[in-house]
Parts: sequence; C-alpha cells; structure tokens
Amino acid sequence: MTTLPHPFKKVLFGFAFSPSLQLNLHEVTRLAHYFNAELVLLHVGEKTDEKKHSLKSHLEQIEFKEVPISIHWELGKPEAVILEACTRFQIDLLVLGALQHENIYQYYVGTLARKLTRKVNCSVLLLIKPSTERVPCQHIVVNGLDAPETPVAIMDAFYAAYALGAKQITIVEEIQPREIHVAVEDDKSLEQATLMKKKLKMREDQRVRKILDDLPEEFTSGVRIKMQSIFGRSGYSIGHYAEVVRADLLVMNAPENSSLLDRIFPHDIEYILSDLPTDLLIIRK
Repeated sequence: MTTLPHPFKKVLFGFAFSPSLQLNLHEVTRLAHYFNAELVLLHVGEKTDEKKHSLKSHLEQIEFKEVPISIHWELGKPEAVILEACTRFQIDLLVLGALQHENIYQYYVGTLARKLTRKVNCSVLLLIKPSTERVPCQHIVVNGLDAPETPVAIMDAFYAAYALGAKQITIVEEIQPREIHVAVEDDKSLEQATLMKKKLKMREDQRVRKILDDLPEEFTSGVRIKMQSIFGRSGYSIGHYAEVVRADLLVMNAPENSSLLDRIFPHDIEYILSDLPTDLLIIRK
C-alpha cells in the first residue's frame, strides 16, 4: 500500500488577543483537523491569568476538540520569536491572519505577515476571512510556473484539495508577453502572434501534464483539473485570475529573499501580498 504524502504534519499559529482571535482559532483548529496535524499555538507576550482564562474560554468553543494542541508563551520581538519557533518545533505550516488590502505605509514598511513570509523556513498560510462556521473550499488555483519548486507546490495544492474536499483545481501557467517575439502591427503579425500563443500554451500544458502524471491517483480522482494559460505580468496575473474566478485558495511558490528594491519595484508574489485575492498558501520545501 502506497503511503500518501502528508506535507503539513505540524502547524503553528501565532496569535494575539485581537477581536478576531475566536474566528482564527475556529479556522486553524479546523485546518489541523482536516490536515490530521498537531497544532502549536504561540503567543508572543506576557503570560497572565487574564490571558490564560481568555484563551481557555475561546478554546472551549472550538468544534474539533480532538486536535492535539500545545500552547506556548514567549517574550521578544514577534518576528524573531516566530521564526525561531518554526525551526525549534519543526513546523511544516505557519498560519497567520493577514490584511486583505494593505495601505501605502504598510506596503513599504512591511507587515509582520509579509516579513515572515519572506524569511520563514516552512510553508505559510495567510487567512483573510476566518469564520466560525466552515466555508467549504471548492476551488483551488495553483501556479504552474516553470520553476524547480513548482512540482512541490502543485503536489501540496492537490493534497489540500484532497484533505479539504475541493472539487476543482486550476493550474495557471503565466507566460511572459515577451516570449511571443512578435509585434502586432497588421493582420499578418496578429496571426503570427496568435499561432505563437497556441504553441506556447501547448508547451506549458505538456510540462504541467508531466507533473500531474507523478501525483498519487487518490489526489487527482474526483477533482476537476483545468489548465489555464495567462499572458501577463507574473504574480499580478494569477492574483487577478484567482479573484475573478472567486477561488477559495491560491497556492504559490515561496518568494526568494526580497530586497528593499524589490519592495519599491514589486514582482511575482509581492503583488499578491499587497492585495490578497483570497486565502494564500505559500509553499516552501
């Protein structure tokens, strides 16, 4: 019997005592249940009787009480503490609450979620709309970028669909317009550009099909699989597509380490982080 991949065995949720804590606890314990994962709750701040009582009260209201939970209280700067905790506890998935739309100040300075996404050594799930009642995950969009990490991102997207019961996965192949190599000036050049787009789409579809052939049959059966080629700016295009089709989850490769210049002239996933179209799962091997 083949053992199925299980990428998210240990999940960490860094929490604050904000108005959305109860919603986030419902969501993260629900995810731990469906992923069959151990949940680590981490609060960066002083441990007081009031906070302990508040957390206990919140946890008494969660649906899946069988989820194994460990609670940790630590002092320090949130970014450094969470980064270190992910390494020490051997975390597979860091879950964070995130703002759906960042303002200009937050974009250039960087929110905690954005900083952790760049630096953490595990996958990250950014939640923008936690809910007390489960909202079923129906449609997952995953990038089909031609990159070494993409097969892992696609595998984990299909695992998430399998665990959460999603019925459709769309693999988006973002193709740079510069690959067409044809300037459209008249009917003949338009025909050439159209032919080139078809060839590029066939090339990308063949590459993605090879990745799909290596997936466990359990992950692909019962799921509608669509391949969608998009000609546009990398990162921006897939984020817009996920928003238009109202995807429940967007899965992307992890960004490389970003410099200040990258934040001034954003690319790839930076577009999505500043204007999240839906919950975002960022995969890091």
